[in-house]
Amino acid sequence: FSRGRSGGLGFPSLSECCGSEGDGFVPSALGTREHWDAVYKRELQTFQEYGDTGEIWFGEESMTRLIRWMQKHKIPLDASVLDIGTGNGVFLVELEAEFGFSDVTGIDYSPSAIQLSGSIIEKEGLSNIKLKVENFLNPSTKLSGFHICIDKGTFDSISLNPDNAVEKRKQYVKSLSRVLKVKGFFLITSCNWTKEENNGLVKKNHGHVSGWVLEINQE
Repeated sequence: FSRGRSGGLGFPSLSECCGSEGDGFVPSALGTREHWDAVYKRELQTFQEYGDTGEIWFGEESMTRLIRWMQKHKIPLDASVLDIGTGNGVFLVELEAEFGFSDVTGIDYSPSAIQLSGSIIEKEGLSNIKLKVENFLNPSTKLSGFHICIDKGTFDSISLNPDNAVEKRKQYVKSLSRVLKVKGFFLITSCNWTKEENNGLVKKNHGHVSGWVLEINQE
């Protein structure tokens, strides 16, 4: 199982992802679906030609930190887990193959990302992972009831969208409250937001997100 490489194929550096200006964010192509569609089309072609799974968003250590938290808090292995913006699905593979989580779902608004993650999961011989093309800002009614929702950079990307990012962030919070179970957990890796800022956004726009919000920031 190839863990991925650093850089390349249109993936941003942390400085690009986390650029801010004043109290807001500098609009960027990194916040658009067109950018990520193009990235994952190239990633898919690279995987098909060379077997390279591609970039691990925020690096392997971020995956380890998230899973360590889940283990520390004794999250059951049959808890339903949603990976919001799954990309190449490497985190899903880690959850099932390495740690035994049996009810994991990955969504992405890029069909190429879902095709790539499906190819990687098939190569690993895993059959229980569910994949769906979903826009998290407008999720289907069937996307609900998750014990754990995980975000590694998707909210950051939305924050950089050139088209009314503020409203999109509010919609993200509303969507999160719909898909997460009461007393569920939201785990987010972010280089744009602090725990206090995320909690403030949640309270301001929806009152609460079922249970409490955990912020794991990339340094």
